[in-house]
Amino acid sequence: MRFGQAVAPGSLWVRERDIALEAVRQAARLCQRVQARRVVPGTLVKGDKSPVTLADFGAQALGARVLATAFPGDALMGEEDAAELRDPKNAALASQVCAEVMESVPGTTPTEIFGWIDRARGEGGSGRFWALDPIDGTKGFLRGEQYAVALALLDGGDVKVGALACPNVAFAGQVGCVLLASRGGGAFVAPLAGDSLPVPARASSIEDPAAARLLESVEAGHGDHGLNDRIKASLQVGAPSLRLDSQAKYALLARGDGDVYLRMPSSAEYRENLWDQAAGAIVIEEAGGRVTDMHGSPLDFTTGRKLERNQGILATNGRLHEAFLAAIRSAVAGGGV
Repeated sequence: MRFGQAVAPGSLWVRERDIALEAVRQAARLCQRVQARRVVPGTLVKGDKSPVTLADFGAQALGARVLATAFPGDALMGEEDAAELRDPKNAALASQVCAEVMESVPGTTPTEIFGWIDRARGEGGSGRFWALDPIDGTKGFLRGEQYAVALALLDGGDVKVGALACPNVAFAGQVGCVLLASRGGGAFVAPLAGDSLPVPARASSIEDPAAARLLESVEAGHGDHGLNDRIKASLQVGAPSLRLDSQAKYALLARGDGDVYLRMPSSAEYRENLWDQAAGAIVIEEAGGRVTDMHGSPLDFTTGRKLERNQGILATNGRLHEAFLAAIRSAVAGGGV
């Protein structure tokens, strides 16, 4: 895929952008193989009750390997680690993970694979580091629906590069697309497979809140759907929301296939994971949109693995942002988070 031909010469972060693309493409291909071969892939349940599959581990290994080869000095923050794979009771799952990674990278060993997974122990902060979510939307992946491989480069608290591979989102007559953005270099979209020239991604031009198409999470635990409904009612939004898992919502918003992404917290204490928002945020901003928390504050990516200083997420095409912030304030004042 020739992203370099779509970005102006002299743009910053070109090498990082190209490496990010290669990392998410390799990870996404592994996920596609696993989803095609197994109705119910090997799965563990983590302490927060969320599932993790052999594809999560395998995709993280491949993404981490690409980054380690290109930028060996860069820190990496990821969602998974290999501790449970080293537990003898999970030997069968560990074997499946290694088999999938070895199919992508022949000749590797379990020690190397577990080492790649464990590279992702970075804690973030204000320095330069990468954030990888090998499968954002694991429940969607298990249902055979939407999920994304998300990768972002952060430096000085700012997201510099973001890549979203969405294997089940259609684009240009194909199933599977990838969105890529670099700070100041714009956002682009192309089919996930093949070598098609990418095209610029542009947020929609809708200005009337009542005409907006909203994107929401599938899982009730990922957002307060009742609060969302009050916000929509106050703005007389008529179209039903499109509910799907993962940062695929950011992908659709950046392409103009939706106008607003509402993610209101399910409790006052809930805080977002950095890797669930960073890649999508820069893709939206470089596509002409805007991303803040529910109070209108910029997302603060310097507080570690959680966005401790932010509550909720509002992403829009930019034109609708202030109207939705006002509606959120009114809905919260009337009883909410």
